[in-house]
Amino acid sequence: MQRGVVITGIGLASSLGEGIETHAAALAGHMAPVVDTTSFAPYPVHPLKALELDRQIPKKSDQRQMEPWQRLGVYAAGLALDGAGIKDDVETKSLLQVIVAAGGGERDHAVDGAILTGLRSANAPGAYLNERLMGDLRPTLFLAQLSNLLAGNIGIVHGITGASRTFMGEEQAGVDAVRTAHARIASGQTEIMLVGGSYNAERRDMLLLLELGGYLRKGDFAPVFEREAAPGIVTGSASAFLVLESAERAAARGAAIHARLDKVVAARSKRTLGAVEATLRALIGGFGAISPDVLAMSAATGAAGITGEEAAALSGLPQARRIATGDLLGHALEAAFPISVALAAAALSAGQAKEAVVTGAGHWRGEGAAHLVKA
Repeated sequence: MQRGVVITGIGLASSLGEGIETHAAALAGHMAPVVDTTSFAPYPVHPLKALELDRQIPKKSDQRQMEPWQRLGVYAAGLALDGAGIKDDVETKSLLQVIVAAGGGERDHAVDGAILTGLRSANAPGAYLNERLMGDLRPTLFLAQLSNLLAGNIGIVHGITGASRTFMGEEQAGVDAVRTAHARIASGQTEIMLVGGSYNAERRDMLLLLELGGYLRKGDFAPVFEREAAPGIVTGSASAFLVLESAERAAARGAAIHARLDKVVAARSKRTLGAVEATLRALIGGFGAISPDVLAMSAATGAAGITGEEAAALSGLPQARRIATGDLLGHALEAAFPISVALAAAALSAGQAKEAVVTGAGHWRGEGAAHLVKA
């Protein structure tokens, strides 16, 4: 069985603001990116625009027990449910399944800093580290860091009682989250799903991890495909959730359809020279005939080497209008691919294109692509 899959709900929140209209305006070139080059200097970051959390997370107690990335994700999920018209549909929410692409939880920076400082002079660094980790980290901190708590909080706050799954693994988690949700509906295993991810870029621990790998850009912001002189990732706080639904179910309930999600594919190349370009070209080639004026929405990271190969792969669509998600709201790791699919759907819904191809190559592993058409 291969059924049609459509997008009936889009929830987007980023440095630009929230909602389809705001992000469609950015796609049309009516909004400049918002970049903070001082708070985490020398690393530029796209900071989240303040949200009225009460609109989607009414209880202050729920807000307090979540970390920033969880609040952001729960908020965007609520926007998607509102957009799909199922926020108050108890029956549908009992059937709704959730897939979340998530990274690790946020850390206690004060404790981490004290431990790292103490390690410099410790006579037995290993024993010192174990002792401090056992004594300084609260058990509740570990609980708050569990990656599957975003899915749990979405269920609690929005009253979703269907099954949930959480995928981890940098950008590829986002690709596989969307791919799996699409496949389950297309194969007839389920009728409706909520899928997406969330990322808080304004955290020093993640900037440290990415910098240790040599992945971050330093200095001023520059467009993703124009960073040859100083390549690197500019991260952004952002979240996107999509309500995916079988075309038959959406039609039966008279739902507004933003776009049809035709295919979602994934791969993992060995990352030898030219492998990413060849992989992405093959994934795009599997979509069949593509119109010359297609929208090419790229989740390219900006990292050295890989970004150039993604650009080369997109050169196979010479007349395409190419937009890098990172140019608008930064790179959001696990959430990058769902965000890019959401932006492509928003562009189709706004009449900015009739067809879209989404690509994304992870900063050190994993590739994916999606094909969307206007409903």
